[in-house]
Amino acid sequence: MLKTLDFYIIKKVLGAYVLSLLMIISIAIVIDITEKMDDFYNENLTFMEVVTQYYIHFVPYYANLFSPLFTFISVIFITSKLAFHSEIIAMLAGGISFARIIRPYMISAALIALFTFYIGGWVIPPGNDQRLNFESVHVDHMPPFHVLHNVQLMTAPGEIVYMERYDLKDSIGYMFSLDRFDGKVLKSRLTAKVAWFDSADTWTIRKYLLREFVGMREISTNGDSMCLNLSMHPSEFVLAKNHFERLTNPQLKEFIEHQEARGRAGLNNYKLEYHKRYAGPFGSFVLAFIGVCVASRKVRGGTGLHMFIGLALSVVYILCTLLSSILTSQASVNPALAIWLPCFVFACVGGVLYYKAQK
Repeated sequence: MLKTLDFYIIKKVLGAYVLSLLMIISIAIVIDITEKMDDFYNENLTFMEVVTQYYIHFVPYYANLFSPLFTFISVIFITSKLAFHSEIIAMLAGGISFARIIRPYMISAALIALFTFYIGGWVIPPGNDQRLNFESVHVDHMPPFHVLHNVQLMTAPGEIVYMERYDLKDSIGYMFSLDRFDGKVLKSRLTAKVAWFDSADTWTIRKYLLREFVGMREISTNGDSMCLNLSMHPSEFVLAKNHFERLTNPQLKEFIEHQEARGRAGLNNYKLEYHKRYAGPFGSFVLAFIGVCVASRKVRGGTGLHMFIGLALSVVYILCTLLSSILTSQASVNPALAIWLPCFVFACVGGVLYYKAQK
């Protein structure tokens, strides 16, 4: 059962969380507007277009991204004020255990974590799609892709398609080849000068040559045209900027599994994003726990010293997370290990601080 003390601390923490969120995001918006003002002006965008197409999606994305840090700062601030006014000492003197004092903080972290997990996995990705498209068109001025080179895709187990060049505008591929394997043994090779996408999974090839390998023999067949049923769609050849941020949790999981089954490489960013969406809410618990342990002791310097320690730990946490992301993207480190390792390291730090905390 929640007591008056629980409601008191939960209300304080959530209030500080919302206030810090509004303050930091307001500063972020001002900085972003300053950087992009010329682009908005040159594109002749109205105020409502900028707000409804970009900033309405910008705010939730960055608020969710830094939510664990906002939780940490809020807990540090509130706990430090309680300690400064000797309220923590009064609670301990009244027979309330330190573990019992931590409980409302963990409830607050749970509420924040559940909210951020839901919007981060299901609400924000569709908004990211509009935000990133807006940036590509009006800020980055990126021209659309028309021609792709060296397209290679596994359409089924033991079936690999390759096209030297593919025209997205006309849905036509050139120098097409389809290799079929039985284990590591090449069983047939189909080549064609032209291949184009018809509908669903149907592709039509022109001027083809089919070579089938039976033991030491080779059987060749050629023709003018042939229809093929391939589990392949032109939309799979090119992915939009930061495609992983545009997918909801179920879509992201399905995409990773589907592309791994096809033997596609370069999925670390997708796996990294998937684990981030779970590690972020968990980080709220870890940082809230550390915040209580750090700020619960009344020290000379009061709130200022606690905020300094909190900001220092925040910087270390951000650096660890960024380093993990870079190692995953550039050095092919396991994404799960890279994302979860900082969380477990800080959880151990929290355990040490709890052991040494004033009880």
